[in-house]
Amino acid sequence: MTGLLDGRVVIVTGASRGIGRGVARHLASLGARLTVTGRKPDRLASVAAELAAIGHEPLARPVDVADRDGMFSLVEETVARFGRVDGLVANAQTFRPVMRPEEVVESDMDLLFGTGPKGALWAMQAVLPHMRAEGWGRIVTMGSTVGLTGAPGYGPYGASKEAIRSLTRTAAREWGQYGITVNCICAVSIAHRLPPADDPRRAAAFDAVFKDQPIARDGDPEADIAPVMTFLLSDACRYVTGQTIMVDGGAFMRP
Repeated sequence: MTGLLDGRVVIVTGASRGIGRGVARHLASLGARLTVTGRKPDRLASVAAELAAIGHEPLARPVDVADRDGMFSLVEETVARFGRVDGLVANAQTFRPVMRPEEVVESDMDLLFGTGPKGALWAMQAVLPHMRAEGWGRIVTMGSTVGLTGAPGYGPYGASKEAIRSLTRTAAREWGQYGITVNCICAVSIAHRLPPADDPRRAAAFDAVFKDQPIARDGDPEADIAPVMTFLLSDACRYVTGQTIMVDGGAFMRP
């Protein structure tokens, strides 16, 4: 797969840890030119240093994906730096603690929907004119298995992820005419969100994640998730759009 994305310009939001970090490292190894974002400058600087160490100088900017103007500015800066934008990985989203539906308050929903479907939409809107002008584009959003299975404790988070999947399908239908494909990945890769020792309820939820999962382990962001992302960002993904790809070790089939 060496060089599969040579010269392609890809924006990866939420690249400072977890899936975003692994995806950024993998894409860089395949020749992509990257813009990476994160909320915490120290973590983002660490990722930028990792990428520089393997010979890639990314554009690294701390951006809140819920800030529409900020996302548009980021895309314009990307185009000014690299000349275009070919791909978007809309990965960033703030997480909330496990909670029952009756415990949810307005601020929980505002945070999850602001950084989830709204943040993804702002990024998609910002890259659209540039991809449309080129007649080529690849957008990948992030859903979650818990949105499809109704996992206990994840109602607000699951709802926000299902909203992202809905936006993905609509954008795929409307933007296919421009040579843009839009797909969603539902991934299981949670090591970066291991629960604190003093949160037994969340610890129990995490322990249950791999129970009855066919491939009973956590997904590795770089080795398991990123290769699927690579296909969705490549020339090979020319006839695949509006799809949700389950990269979850079979978790969706859990009884």
